[in-house]
Order: sequence, then structure tokens, then C-alpha cells
Amino acid sequence: MNLLIKNIGELFDGSRIIKNTCIYIEDGIIKSIGKKEKADEIIDAEKKFVMPGFVDCHTHTVFAGYREFEIEWKIEGLSYQEIARRGGGIKYTVEETKKASKERLKKESKERIKEMITHGTTTLEIKSGYGLDEKNEIKILEVINELKKEEKIDIVPTFLAHAIPEDMTADEYVEYIIEEILPKASKLAKFCDVFCEKGYFDIKQSMKILREAKKYGMDVRIHADEFSCMGCSKLAAEIGAVSADHLLMAGEEEIKEMAKKKVIATLLPAVPFVLNTNYPNARKMLQNGLEIALATDFNPNCYITNMQFIIQLSCYKMRMKPLEALRSSTLISAKSLKMNNIGSIQEGKQADLIIMDIPSYLFIPYKVGTNLVRMVIKRGEIIYQSE
Repeated sequence: MNLLIKNIGELFDGSRIIKNTCIYIEDGIIKSIGKKEKADEIIDAEKKFVMPGFVDCHTHTVFAGYREFEIEWKIEGLSYQEIARRGGGIKYTVEETKKASKERLKKESKERIKEMITHGTTTLEIKSGYGLDEKNEIKILEVINELKKEEKIDIVPTFLAHAIPEDMTADEYVEYIIEEILPKASKLAKFCDVFCEKGYFDIKQSMKILREAKKYGMDVRIHADEFSCMGCSKLAAEIGAVSADHLLMAGEEEIKEMAKKKVIATLLPAVPFVLNTNYPNARKMLQNGLEIALATDFNPNCYITNMQFIIQLSCYKMRMKPLEALRSSTLISAKSLKMNNIGSIQEGKQADLIIMDIPSYLFIPYKVGTNLVRMVIKRGEIIYQSE
């Protein structure tokens, strides 16, 4: 099947804006840009804005148990750690997820993914991490892999060492991960990730897990320097992580080291938004040559499925320019997942596109709180169209 999208007012191709153009697609692949080829199906973009589908490269989509009860605690000013001590946080979600069947986890996750698609997401990374034991971590990864087969968007599975079970020390749990979980998780996940933070996994423990994961051929990522700067981003550079994520507390020395080793900084501005904390220093990162990816960090603490809102936060709270934010949420996010066939609109790449009901990309940060997506196309097929 072939498809022509004509009458595009503005096109963001992954790096620049092209005006008054068209895209020709065959068998889900972009064949030409700017040439009005004959096609079986024609879509009139009506002078609207077209861009690559969003690549949400950091999420925790598979879980059970909502944490709406934490809202008032956040308003009271309780920290992430204080909320956990009151019975919220990761461990609450772990208990709820352990009780949930695979069928329930998959059903609820499908509803969330549907919402993400309506906001323009065409590729999604999903982490485990709410199981903590071998049985439940593998259960979550199996659900992610079933979703990968059944959903129309691309899904990338990640095993996440997320928190320490109450009946183990951190060192004991690291050994348990290495001996019991990683051998099976490595067959179900592309990446291994570790929450490197005070009260979770320290530098030495994180290093041990990630080194073992690399032996299995897994690529590695790190939750780094979110609440404190304890050297996690330096660890990301040392071990050759694809990305270091969060980085709210990363300093200039850490930023330079990551840039030197070409670690991608995955920034998640919805997290400081919901926790009312400081935002990462995106401008400093860009000035030092560090590539930035953007993602929602969708999870029960940060229930945000809309990548358009992430761009808005990035512009207003992290001083990223709109084109920088667009590139970070598409091309660089795809790079952080090591997916070279998506993230930009170029000949030979997979036809993952969004048609937005706006005349210019500048309306994305301008029209806050509105879903601007008119149509979502994945591999040349329309998978969502607004009414």
C-alpha cells in the first residue's frame, strides 16, 4: 500500500522546519519528501503541522494501584522520601502489582497506551521494577512483551532494579538480582536500568548490577542524580550507559563527563512538576554539548501520558527552545533507545508521523493543556484520528 500526505504547511523532519511540502510512503516506509507521487490513499494535511511520532523513552506503564491519595501529601510539602515513609511510593505500588494478575496488568496498561497514542506517542519504552522478586519482575516483563506483540506501536522492554525489599539488605538484593532475576530478565528486556540514589542502590551496587547485565548483552541505563548528586551520572559515563535519566541534581562536572562519553541525558520534567522540586539545568547541558532526550516518566507518582505537555514544561521550566524540545522528544529519544529507523522524517525511515491541528510547531508550547493531535500514523497506517 502507498500513501501520500499532501498540503503540509510545516514539517519538522527531526532537525529543521520545511514549509509547504508532502510525504510519500510505501509499505510503511518514507520513500520521498516533496514529490507528489501517485498514491492509493491521499491525506490532505490542510496546511497543518506534521512531525515524527513521539518517542517516550522512559516510562513505568505496567503497574497496578493508583496513588491519587498522595496528592494532598504533596500539597502539604512532603518529600518523595516522606511520602514513602507514610505508606505511599514505590513499595505501595509493588504490593498492589504483586497482587494483580497478568490479565489485569495487561488490560490496564492497554488503556494507558491508548491514551498515549491519542497524544501522539508511537514508540514507548516500558520498565519493570514494581515486582522486586523474580516471580513478579518476570511477570511484568512478560506483560510488556505481550503488549509489544499486540499493540500497534513499538514497545521497548527494560528491566529496572528499582528498590530494596524490606526483608533484604541492599547487598543481599543485588546478589539476588544477579543470581535469580537477570538470567531470565535478560531474555525479555533490551535494557537494564538501576535507580542509583540514596536509600536505593549506591554506586558500587549499581555498578555490579549493570556490569552483570552487560555480560548478558543488555544495554544499560541509569536513574541518576535525581534527589542528590552522589556520582551516578559519572557512573553512567564510566560504564558506557546509553542514557542517564532525571539529573535534577547533576552539576557541571558531571554534565561535562557525560558529554565527553556521549551519554544521553534523558530529562523528565513532569517529575519536578508533580513533586514541586527544581528542574534539570537543560541549558547548561546543551551548552556543554550533552544531547538531551525527553520523556514522560509515566508512573503512578507521575500520571502524565502526554508528550506535548513534556515539551511545554521543557520550554517554560527548562528554557529549552521549541525546536530543541521537538528534536529531544523524537530523534534523540529514539537514539537513546538505539532505534535508528524512527525519530525523524527521512527517506528510508519508518513512517511514524503525527498530523497536528496547528499551523506551526510554535503552537505546541503556546496552546498549553490541549491535545493538538489530529492524526497518528504508525508504519504508514492510521492508528488514531480525532473526531
